[in-house]
Amino acid sequence: MHVSIRIKGHLDASWQEWLEGLQILHESDGTTLLIGHIQDQPALYGLLIKLNHLSLSLLFLQSSEPMEHDPSRRKE
Repeated sequence: MHVSIRIKGHLDASWQEWLEGLQILHESDGTTLLIGHIQDQPALYGLLIKLNHLSLSLLFLQSSEPMEHDPSRRKE
């Protein structure tokens, strides 16, 4: 699953390993963008709990499954 998460403030890059290896990008507007792949939805919930424990303000969350796992696609 691919995720993009925007949080308020700049998060130090040293948190990358603890945050499932997501790439930490500091934006010019004072926010941090966390992007990358995580295993599944339970891992996403675990990641959100970690962000909550750090008292970070969540501004944006987008997740998507790889196309080959899309149940709405018909096999032909």
